[in-house]
Amino acid sequence: MMDALTLDQIRTFLAVVDAGSFSAAARRQNRATSAITYAIDKMEEQLGVQLFNRTGYRPRLTEEGQALLPRTRRVVDEIDGLRIAARGIASGLEPEVSIAIDTMFPMSLLSAPLREFQARFPGVQLRIIVETLGSSARLVAEGHCAIGLVTEFAASGLDLASLPFLEIALVLVVSPDHPLAKIADNIDIEILKQYVQLVLADRSRVTGSRDYGVYTGQTCRLSDLGAKHEMLRAGLGFGTLPVHLARDDLLAGRLVPLRLTTNLSGPARFPIVLARRNDYPLGPAGQWLVGRLSSNDFTSESLKQRLIQLPDGVRNKNSKRNRKRKAVRRTSGRKSSH
Repeated sequence: MMDALTLDQIRTFLAVVDAGSFSAAARRQNRATSAITYAIDKMEEQLGVQLFNRTGYRPRLTEEGQALLPRTRRVVDEIDGLRIAARGIASGLEPEVSIAIDTMFPMSLLSAPLREFQARFPGVQLRIIVETLGSSARLVAEGHCAIGLVTEFAASGLDLASLPFLEIALVLVVSPDHPLAKIADNIDIEILKQYVQLVLADRSRVTGSRDYGVYTGQTCRLSDLGAKHEMLRAGLGFGTLPVHLARDDLLAGRLVPLRLTTNLSGPARFPIVLARRNDYPLGPAGQWLVGRLSSNDFTSESLKQRLIQLPDGVRNKNSKRNRKRKAVRRTSGRKSSH
C-alpha cells in the first residue's frame, strides 16, 4: 500500500543519493548498511518502481529515480518547514508577516533587512505586495498587510499610524530622441502641453481624482512603473521617474532630464512613510522588522542624498550643454545683427 511510504524511507533515499553509496549513507546516519538497503527496498516496493541500478560498483539512479528525486527533496523541505513553523507558532511567533510596498520604493534597500529576517525567523513566511500609490496604503488600511512602506499623501487619507521613513526625489525625463530633449532653455508649461505625458495611475480610490505633477491634458496613464520606464526610454512621452531608478539611464544618456521654468510646481520630493494600523497587533517577527526598518541605516545622510540628488555626471553634463547652447544662440544673434 502507498500509505506505508514513510518519511524515513524518503530521507534514506536522499542520503544514498547525496552520499553516493549505501555504505556511505549508513555511516552518515549512524546505521547499519542492511538498514539502509531495507529502507530503499521498501520504498521501491511502495512506489512500484526501481530507484537505483545496483549492478555497478556504486548504485546509480534509474530514470524513474531521477524523475522522482526533485519531488522527494520538496517533500522533505516542506516537512522541515512545517516543523519550524509549528515550533515558531508554539513559541508565540506569527506564521506570516505581510508588507505592502509602493512601487516607487527602492527595493534594493530591503535586501539586507529581509535576509536578516529570514535568518532570525525561518518559520515565518514573508509576503510582499508591490502596488501603486493609494493601492499599497489601502492594503494596510484594510488589514491585508501588517506593514506598509507607502506614500505619505496616500497614508494621510486613511486611519494609519505612520512614521517618516524616506524621501525620494522625482526627476522629469525624456528620451534623447524626443523633441523636448532638443529644447535649449528651461521649458515652459505651454511647450509641455504640446506633448504626451506618461502618468502613473492609482488603481485605488484613495487619492481620488488628484493628479500630482501632471502638466498637460495629453496623458497616457499606466499602473506599472516598469512599463512607464520602458515607454519613456522608447520616446513615447515625457514623465517623472524616481532618481534612483533613472540614475543609470541618465548617466548612459538613454534618458535626459528636463529643466522647467521656475514658475512651474511639480512633485520634486516623494515622501515614503512606514505605516500600520493602530488596531493591528504585530507579533514578535513583525515588531522586529519594524524596528530594523526604523534603524539609522535608512535615515543616514548619505542615503538621503543618493535618493534625492541627480548624479554628478548628469548635473555637469546638463550645465555644459546649456552653456554651449546659450553660446551658440549669442553667436547667431550677433551674426544676424550685422
